[in-house]
Amino acid sequence: MRSLLRTPVIDDQALLRDVALVCLAGGVVGVSFGAIAVAGGLPVWVPVVMSLVVYAGSAQFSAVGILLAGGGPFAAAVTGLLLNTRTAAYSLAVADVLGRGRVTRLLGAHLVTDETVAFALAQPDMARRRAAFWISGLGLYAVWNVCVLGGALAGSALGDTDAYGLDAAFPAVLVSLVLPTLREDAGVRRAALAGAALALTVTPFVPPGVPVLLALTGLLARRPS
Repeated sequence: MRSLLRTPVIDDQALLRDVALVCLAGGVVGVSFGAIAVAGGLPVWVPVVMSLVVYAGSAQFSAVGILLAGGGPFAAAVTGLLLNTRTAAYSLAVADVLGRGRVTRLLGAHLVTDETVAFALAQPDMARRRAAFWISGLGLYAVWNVCVLGGALAGSALGDTDAYGLDAAFPAVLVSLVLPTLREDAGVRRAALAGAALALTVTPFVPPGVPVLLALTGLLARRPS
């Protein structure tokens, strides 16, 4: 951690601003998740512990949705695991970014998300990648869990959270993060377009989460630009 403080990335105001914006968006979604879970009938500790241990927004939403619909814990767990299989590919992409030591790598693996990987891989060198990963990872983890607790305590007092359109906040932030890379790299653009087209095509026919996995095949369309 001390090495992070010596990294020039802490002077990168644009990066810190982007991390703050993603944390804000994540916090809003976290409040929504906590409120939905408790308003649906789950005890406060369920979304709180799930957020600390699972720490995966899409998997948590899907698991709670299945539980509230009357599904069993096994179905909820399997669905969550299926949704999170994409993080296996992410982990390979940032394996050298996490650092050394089993504890460090174990903690880093827990912080691998769409956002932390996007922040890390957008940096030009290894020192900045590592700093960006840990700064965004620790920030997002803290904000997400605090906000889930706040939403769970607020419970049904927030009313219908769907009416706020909170589900659109995270995708919008992720799109803003990848837009610069899409503009600059034709290979990434081809892969993204192919993956998005495939995901949109299969969405009406497959369970939630599967389109995201199938979108990874878009990487086959990437060629050096």
